[in-house]
Amino acid sequence: MTKPPTAVASNPDLPNLDSQHARPIEPHAYRPADDPGHPPRILVLYGSLRQRSFSRFMSEEASRLLEHFGAQTQTFDPAGLPLPDSVDPTTDEKVRELFEKAVWAEGMVWVSPERHGAMTGIMKTQIDWLPLNLGGIRPTQGKTLALCQVNGGSQSFNAVNQMRILGRWMRMVTIPNQSSVPKAFAEFDDDGRMLASPYYNRLVDVMEELVKFTWMVRGRSQILVDRYSERVESAAELSKRVNQRSL
Repeated sequence: MTKPPTAVASNPDLPNLDSQHARPIEPHAYRPADDPGHPPRILVLYGSLRQRSFSRFMSEEASRLLEHFGAQTQTFDPAGLPLPDSVDPTTDEKVRELFEKAVWAEGMVWVSPERHGAMTGIMKTQIDWLPLNLGGIRPTQGKTLALCQVNGGSQSFNAVNQMRILGRWMRMVTIPNQSSVPKAFAEFDDDGRMLASPYYNRLVDVMEELVKFTWMVRGRSQILVDRYSERVESAAELSKRVNQRSL
């Protein structure tokens, strides 16, 4: 007889999470036999520099939930990140920080406001600095991705839809679930904490799903992204094609 899942202990830092219905994520149910064993490593990116930034608030809420479900998180602050191709990426401190965190990560969360019907330039700049190939290291390929957006008005999915296309282009495993919060100004309190609502519950769903997918994918990434077309190319030819300086 299968033993029912035990409830997750109440977390004082997540007052809106119903511990009676929050189920623990059991790694053994998802990970392969040769899994490295450490908690899933998730990098969180957000797309606004405003002092009261709802995408940052949502990214912070996402990080709390991810850690509650057993993941490790790092967040990249986009303040000071230069425009793509405007500096030497090997010497600029902000670009190097982004590279290092991307290489460290086994999954990512991208949270963007929707501005003029699209993701913000700040969000796109971060993604544009992530190369498909960096000296034989691919900082995004085969890693998991969850998408969220905040809206100043009615609910829209333009930003998450655009980011989903980018996730595919970056060869990431983008999870099916996603979150879009309308009228974000009404969904966070004065301290930037997300209020209890169906939108909060959806964010919980997305972060829980991301952790599960990361457990399943990370130990299998290399075999999942192994391609015939790339096996017939030499490493030098592939690097030259992917990193064309003229683009």
